[in-house]
Amino acid sequence: MLQSLMKLGFVTTFETATMRILGISAWYHDSAAALVVDGKIVAASQEERFTRKKHDASFPSNAVRFCLESAGVSTTDLDAIVFYDKGLLKFERLIETYYSFSPKGVRSFIKSMPVWLNEKLFLKRNLRREISKIGKLDRAKTKMLFSEHHLSHAASAFYCSPFENSAVLTVDGVGEWATASIYKGQGNQLTSICEMNFPHSVGLLYSSFTYWLGFAVNSGEYKLMGLAPYGNKESTAVKHFEQKIRKHLLSIHNDGSIWLNSEMFSYATGLRMVNDRKWEVLFGFPRRNSEDTIEQHHCDLAFALQQVTEEIILLMAKEAKKRTGADNICLAGGVALNCVANGKLSAAGLFKGIYIQPGAGDSGGAIGAALAAYHISFMALRNTDGINDSMSGAQLGPEYTVLEISAMISDRNAVAERYENYEELSKVAAGLIANDKVIGWFQGRMEFGPRALGNRSILGNPLNENLQRIMNAKIKNRESFRPFAPSVLDEDVSTYFEINHDSPYMLLVAPLKEKYRMPLPNNYMDLPMMERVYVTRSVLPAITHVDFTSRIQTVNADSNKRYFQLLKSFKAITGYGILVNTSFNVRGEPLVCTPDDAYRCFMRTEMDYLVIGDFLLSKVKQPHYDDRIKWKEEFTLD
Repeated sequence: MLQSLMKLGFVTTFETATMRILGISAWYHDSAAALVVDGKIVAASQEERFTRKKHDASFPSNAVRFCLESAGVSTTDLDAIVFYDKGLLKFERLIETYYSFSPKGVRSFIKSMPVWLNEKLFLKRNLRREISKIGKLDRAKTKMLFSEHHLSHAASAFYCSPFENSAVLTVDGVGEWATASIYKGQGNQLTSICEMNFPHSVGLLYSSFTYWLGFAVNSGEYKLMGLAPYGNKESTAVKHFEQKIRKHLLSIHNDGSIWLNSEMFSYATGLRMVNDRKWEVLFGFPRRNSEDTIEQHHCDLAFALQQVTEEIILLMAKEAKKRTGADNICLAGGVALNCVANGKLSAAGLFKGIYIQPGAGDSGGAIGAALAAYHISFMALRNTDGINDSMSGAQLGPEYTVLEISAMISDRNAVAERYENYEELSKVAAGLIANDKVIGWFQGRMEFGPRALGNRSILGNPLNENLQRIMNAKIKNRESFRPFAPSVLDEDVSTYFEINHDSPYMLLVAPLKEKYRMPLPNNYMDLPMMERVYVTRSVLPAITHVDFTSRIQTVNADSNKRYFQLLKSFKAITGYGILVNTSFNVRGEPLVCTPDDAYRCFMRTEMDYLVIGDFLLSKVKQPHYDDRIKWKEEFTLD
């Protein structure tokens, strides 16, 4: 407890009838704001959703305004403003690192110093300046607090979880010094157990391979994870790559800590992640440029890295179990978004319960910072029921009224039909999807975090073997190898997948059950990669990845009533309570936020229909009534 109090930098017994705390993450990547009122997260959003700049790192002025306005709170009402890390400690790490590696890194040092001196070093001054642009600050009342980076991650996971006590594992690139941490959560307390420090980092290891294989660091790691299953796990190439990684790049210890060979990496002081020349010699091929063709050796290297990463995470989790004795584990930090590793951890059965913060990256630090202040600084007690988390299904962003939606439709002169009965609308939409129409789905409050969970989603038919090709090429405008995830009724998840618990935030990967799989051609692994992508491998081809797995979202009536009803309607038509669910955006853009964002995305892609609230929008003068009834002839229940 004392360690957490010291890390937050403030302890008080100050009490008020209503406690309002604003959490902020900013100036690195994925800036966000969150408002906690009496321990409840009432609003949270990333800045990118408002500015339309993906991974926007600027101060989250728009997100702050949204949080305050949605709760009817002014800046003068705030009891605390909490930043998600400590800039002075991070600056200390920067200076010590450059000193240790000098004279290396002079160019990087010269480039980074002006940014630090103008923006990141004087955080308290800059925070007050930015907040003052939004509203007045009561300095006598509003405390300005700073939480350590990994404490913010840990708090975002544990305090949002349903667990009274839990091990907490945070793993990312780097905070101030820490790159991975183990905490013990008990009631309203978070106790730091141990941590691994920079430059040794699982997150930076993974980002180095992201860079080497031609994807963008801090945003392309999930692409690398999706590429890995295309590797041939039985090939000598994968074994060869894995041996090279273990021999030349890192050592893995029994407690999950790692040591990275600094001679092979450049991120500590350079402008690149790795030493390109040395990596080319090591792996036998040059760094892939982003537009280069993906070849088998790229897939094999990605698979080898994923295998190593999964081993490290499992070892860290075992150490967390050993150190805390807890039956549950909470995860946060950017590496916690590696849903394949999460799935392996869940399947390993080390813990009875597992909870992953849906905004596991830096954006979630805003939530964690606010909750750390509430429970640690202000010593507020915490109530849990052991079942439900406190993230409200991640539905924490803006929502729009019928009047606002109607105004957009009128302004755009859009073709729209309103349904007074939502059950009827869900049947119509389900019928369209069953007939292979792709629908933009816009309902309720926007999701917090990187996943669309049924409020800002693009939906399709999982039975359509051509849907992956169509959606990647004509709608998402993204790499053709990228898989799509399923939303599934929670009551049916164990029918289709090798998993026996909920996955509400699409953060676990699980295998499809054997009875739904189809045999692969005998020469499958000899086929070019892009031919393997489109081999039909299951009765649910649009959501089955090349290794027969899926990244699952489970849905129930309590978590999302409208989306649940749509899945029920689709099941009534086809017999399958599953939909393809991908985020409502195109490549290079953030998730849509407003009805106008949704309409523009709808019109510039080859989506067939758009549902916003109670309205069905089409691109033609008359809705396709024939599409709504055709399914009656084509589908029967199993």
